Amino acid sequence: MTGWAILLSALAMTAIVGVRYLVTSGAFAFATKWKHPGLYRGLEPQMKREIGWSLASAAIYGVPAGIVAWGWQAHGWTRIYTDVHAYPLWYLPVSLLAYLLLHDSWFYWTHRWMHRPVLFRAAHAVHHASRPPTAWAAMSFHPLEAVTGAIVIPALVFVIPIHVAMLGLVLAIMTVMGVGNHMGWEMFPRALVHGPAGRWLITATHHQAHHAAYRGNYGLYFRFWDKACGTDIGLGTFADVADRRSPAAADR
Repeated sequence: MTGWAILLSALAMTAIVGVRYLVTSGAFAFATKWKHPGLYRGLEPQMKREIGWSLASAAIYGVPAGIVAWGWQAHGWTRIYTDVHAYPLWYLPVSLLAYLLLHDSWFYWTHRWMHRPVLFRAAHAVHHASRPPTAWAAMSFHPLEAVTGAIVIPALVFVIPIHVAMLGLVLAIMTVMGVGNHMGWEMFPRALVHGPAGRWLITATHHQAHHAAYRGNYGLYFRFWDKACGTDIGLGTFADVADRRSPAAADR
């Protein structure tokens, strides 16, 4: 029975991750169509590939997530807690920040590792085949790369205590930032992106430079590691937005 319980949990989490991806990316794609009509014109075959790779990634993300969910509910294996008073209230934002910082660190180093020539050709090229990336590209990964992304949060819940609501917020931030950074336009106000906060936070403008240059800007949430390691190449531009939405662009 245990095996079936784990399998059902993995299937359930796969469905949740897949639906979360479809709903979030679909919402951002709709927002793109409304905000920048024509931006994704001619990219329909690419977007179909992005959705296919992303749903495959959802299955890979669902396996460790399902095992963790089963272990938490059946055996209490993890450090996830539901009683908000189990730790001081100040610990709630601290645990959230800890998870984001550790996830960002893992992402930076594995992402930078994926840009080594052999691994890039073998795996990461799938993600960079989206030229330009769209709102559907956030989880468009080769299975090898998907595995590196799928294990970090499940691993952290065995080590660092976190309230279930804070864990949900971590996953929400991860999803929104992952999709938002690939939309091809900036959803945050210029005052944030180009202000003091933007010097440390990653948004689409920062990640755009990575997809344009194929190097640097390897972080997910924060620019700390890029700045510390000399891989921060600054903010990108969206000069092609006006071109792609114009009627003339459709004739190219």
